[in-house]
Amino acid sequence: MQPNEIKPDTQLCTIIGYNAQTGSCRKYFNRILKDSGLNATAIALNIKEEHFAFTMQNLANSKVDKMIIEYEFGVEALSYCHQANSTQYVDFVEIANGKIVGFNLDEELSHLVNTKFLDQRSILALKMMLIAHRWYNVDVEIDKIPLIIE
Repeated sequence: MQPNEIKPDTQLCTIIGYNAQTGSCRKYFNRILKDSGLNATAIALNIKEEHFAFTMQNLANSKVDKMIIEYEFGVEALSYCHQANSTQYVDFVEIANGKIVGFNLDEELSHLVNTKFLDQRSILALKMMLIAHRWYNVDVEIDKIPLIIE
């Protein structure tokens, strides 16, 4: 989705990372949304290490209510979560009642597939599909992974 295609009714979420604009998370996530025919997109927030703390400290009071965390910030983001389903790292966060709630998708992935047989790009695509399912009710179709990562 191009910036000029974003309309008032476009559903938005955020991806934060060093290269969130051009990274694989945004590429895969937006491809999944587009292929599902949704009027939704992920807005990238390219950020440097020194700005991450400020961003996370103010997240609960911002207009952002859901954010995908690029891998480089997954461990650090955990320390800003009021609650999380992991003690290792988070893949995404949501704001609930003014609190940051973190989610790690590793366990959910292990229920779907044996990740030993997937490369890192396929695992990332599947994680983006799971997030799109959670936020936008997109079908989880594992057989579409090769199309997402091409």
